[in-house]
Order: sequence, then C-alpha cells, then structure tokens
Amino acid sequence: MNTTGDGPIAWDLAEKVAVRIASRQPGVVPGRLRVLEEDFAELTAQAEELVVRETGLEPLAGPARARVTDRAGWARANIASMQRLLRPLSDKLEAAMNKSVPSIGPVQLKVPSQVTRNVTGAQLGALLGWMSTRVLGQYDQLLIEDERPDDQDIVYYVGPNVIDLEDRHGFQPRQFRLWIALHEVTHRLQFTGVPWLRPYFLDLVSSMLAGVDPDPHRLVDALKRAAGEAREGRNPLEEAGLLGLLASPAQRQAMDRIGGLMSLLEGHGDVVMNRAAAGRAPQAERFARTLHERRQRRGAAKVVSTLVGLDAKLRQYEMGERFIDEIERLGGRELFDVVWRGPEWLPTLGEIKDPASWAQRAAGLGRSA
Repeated sequence: MNTTGDGPIAWDLAEKVAVRIASRQPGVVPGRLRVLEEDFAELTAQAEELVVRETGLEPLAGPARARVTDRAGWARANIASMQRLLRPLSDKLEAAMNKSVPSIGPVQLKVPSQVTRNVTGAQLGALLGWMSTRVLGQYDQLLIEDERPDDQDIVYYVGPNVIDLEDRHGFQPRQFRLWIALHEVTHRLQFTGVPWLRPYFLDLVSSMLAGVDPDPHRLVDALKRAAGEAREGRNPLEEAGLLGLLASPAQRQAMDRIGGLMSLLEGHGDVVMNRAAAGRAPQAERFARTLHERRQRRGAAKVVSTLVGLDAKLRQYEMGERFIDEIERLGGRELFDVVWRGPEWLPTLGEIKDPASWAQRAAGLGRSA
C-alpha cells in the first residue's frame, strides 16, 4: 500500500496502530491455519453452489475465491480499501486542515497539518485494530482497481477469530465455516450477479462523500445539536453514528438510500444463509444465537460501536430480514426478486421499515413497465 503523500490521514501510522492492536491477541498455529485454508477453499465453492440454487442469481465474475487472513491482514486490506475510497476527497480535506479551527473562548487555535494527519491516522488505526478482533468474514466490494487483480473480488475470512469462536463455544468446525461462507458468498453474488448493483452502490457512496464539508465549525455545531438531543432523551448517534451528525441534507438523502440498500443486502445475506444451511449445518440456530449475543456489546466496545455507526449496521440485519419476510408473505419470493431489476425497484430506508409501502410502489412500477 502506498502510504506516502500529504493527504489528510497518515495512512502509514493508521496501519502501524491497527497492526499493533490486531497483534495483541494470539494467532493460529500453522497446522490449524493450513486446515482452515483448505476448508474455506472447499466450503466457499460449496457455498456458492448452494447460494446460486437458493437465489437464482448467477455469478458473472467467475467462481468465488477464498482468502484466510490474520487480524493484521484484515486491517491492512481495509485500510487499502478506505484509502482508495477517500482519495478523491484528499485535496478538499487537506485544504481544510490548514485553516483555523473554531475558537475555544477567546483563543483561536491553529492545528498543524502533520499533527492532524497523525491524530486522524491513529484514530482510524485504533478503530480498525479493534474491529479486526471481531470480524469473521468479509466481501469487500470497494476494491476495484485494476493494477492489483489478485487482491480484487476476494472473500476474506479472519482465521484467528473463526477458530477462537469455535473453540470457545464448541462449534462443529465444518458446519460453522460453511455457515459463515454462505453469508459472505451471498454478498459476493449480490454484487457480481446483479450487473448494475456495484456501480450504483459506488455512485451512492461517491455522492455522499462529495458533499463532505470539512469545515471544523460543522463538527462543533453537530456536537452541540447532539448534546441537545441527548438532554431530551434521544440518542443522536442511533441511526448513522458520528457521520450522521455531519451530514448535510443532500448527504442524508444519500445515506438513507445507502441505509435502505445495506439493510436489504444484509438481511438477504442472513435469510439466504439460513435457508441454504438447512440440513447441512444442524447447529446453525446455535451459531445465530451466539453471534446475536456477541453483537450486543457492552462497556467500551458498546461506546465505540455506537460512535462509528456499527450499531446501526447491526440493526440493518434485523430490519432487512423483517422486510424480506413481510414481502414474501405479501407476494411470495417472486415479489421480492423484483428488487434486482434496477435501482428504481430498491426499497428506501423508510420502505424497509414499512414493507407494505414498498409492495404498493412496486405494484405501480410493474403496471407502468
């Protein structure tokens, strides 16, 4: 990864901090790692066959490729992904870093550019280092650059975290690994089996980031509003974490579309995983229950997950599943499958929460098509 330059984030420091935190927990002995790699290579292929059969979607980018990584490797991959995603914003953010920040009392502060880069890099590294201890698998649809084809379109599995859960809870390894693979392969199939979905998603993310206002006054104002909401008994970070506080009205519209899409995809991932696992992973219900309890964070972990919007992501699973269940109750799987026809058929976040309103709109779209 290229970490040079004078952008707003010290990526090299972010990587160092993330790797240091990720490496604090024990890894996996080489023998067990080799077995894990062999299992996931086989089970990812098996999962893809099951998911294709369950969804009717066909992978248009060739067979899925599995890669078992350690926590540090997962952190490095995500730093590379975030660096690519944020690259268009570097000039705007860097210019803002050289301006004065809001005054504190009679004092007007000037933050040196390098100090700001280091602080931001350290914060990002700490966040990804912490997340690396919890993630089991991931399909990263943002890594789309052509110069590193071997690092594109990969289904990642964080080996130490998988083995730690298996050992701690007595999971049957092959069942648990297939169950995880089913979820991640479903996400890959969503983005490779629906030709318009990846560019549409990336356009949504770009439109949200394009409206970022780097003025530090906005952060101060946002925190004041958050404090006011908290005093009134509302959680200002509930829907989208800290990013939601900084969003402009236009960005909030993009965030709502992204939220609706991600709720749909995450819920679909869980629904397909559980259906495809039927008869092949008898312990699947126990796996789901354990991971649900694991998601109910407490203490410092709860604070971190709320600040960065991870709690909102976890609610996406539940809302998405409820949406799919209700749509299939109203019109069967045939009604749900029309979401893959094009962007106009996707539910908004409001429709995810009110499935009947989407079913009504979809019926209107069908009559006009």
